[in-house]
Amino acid sequence: MARPLTDLARQRDVLFVGGKGGVGKTAVASALGLSVARTGRPVLVVSTDPAHNLGHLWQRTVGDSPVDLAPRLRGLEIDPARTTDEHLGAVRATLRRLMADHLQGEVDKHLDLARDAPGTHEAAVLERIAEVVEQRPSEELVIFDTAPSGHTTRLIALPELMQAWTEGLLRRQDRSARFGAALRGLEGADYDAAELIGSRRLPGSGTSIGPRRTQDRRARRDEEIRTVLDRRQHRFRQLREVLQDRSRTGFVVVAAAERLPVLESIELHEQLTRSGMDVAALVVNKRSPADAGELLATRRQVEDGYVAQLTAALPALPVTEIPLLPGEVLGENGLEALVAHLG
Repeated sequence: MARPLTDLARQRDVLFVGGKGGVGKTAVASALGLSVARTGRPVLVVSTDPAHNLGHLWQRTVGDSPVDLAPRLRGLEIDPARTTDEHLGAVRATLRRLMADHLQGEVDKHLDLARDAPGTHEAAVLERIAEVVEQRPSEELVIFDTAPSGHTTRLIALPELMQAWTEGLLRRQDRSARFGAALRGLEGADYDAAELIGSRRLPGSGTSIGPRRTQDRRARRDEEIRTVLDRRQHRFRQLREVLQDRSRTGFVVVAAAERLPVLESIELHEQLTRSGMDVAALVVNKRSPADAGELLATRRQVEDGYVAQLTAALPALPVTEIPLLPGEVLGENGLEALVAHLG
């Protein structure tokens, strides 16, 4: 017998619910959150899909700050555009402090171009995911209702890629600092002589900058750059550790008993496993009834073949089958029937 999904969820801190588009990921994530919340544990359901359905399902406005959906259950929809603007705004503020005045225009130009560059939104959403995980109260379960499979696998792989990229920047920063220190050592005699003579004066101004003051400003800039990179590296390392901790984090794959969702679910499982994530359960949603007329009975037989293919490819996964429901899944009342099939 399949392990009840609610029991699985209660034993984790973070769950991801994902699969092909249109298979009912948001409904399953919401029903699972509602089921766990009713056991007394607080739950936060977070939508990472740019085409959010969480608010539509719950028939209320859900934004980038948590809102109450039901007792002990909150919802949040990550806004990629706002997250990207905040992310680039923080980068812009940092660079403005660190770069020379005559480079400010170049900073603005590059960041304006970066806003719509490939990967920028994903990196910003990843930062927001890391923030949600970091700020999670110890007793709270966070369920991420993810975008369709391709987007999700790129997002899951990002912490490792971003950590490697940041480590590369830190190595370059170290080499630059060592080179600068060696260069300053070679120029030390000139600096000492200059200090004896007097400070240098900026062209066209009455401001003088002593060599040691310039050197100190450069050192402060280098130290601030390293602090920013260290903080970023620490955040991505922590997120990666959480994602790969099988005792804390799991992924629930949602599929329909159809050819494309089945093939995509098998591929998704392979990609997630390569990323070090624990694929903990499989949900086959919207199963046709076998006793409601010839059409649906025939449809059920076709689905049985796809379910057999799926379970043969992923034999270790506990499977929960959810029937095709007669009504539309909307709000807490609409989720009741779905909750009953989660265990």
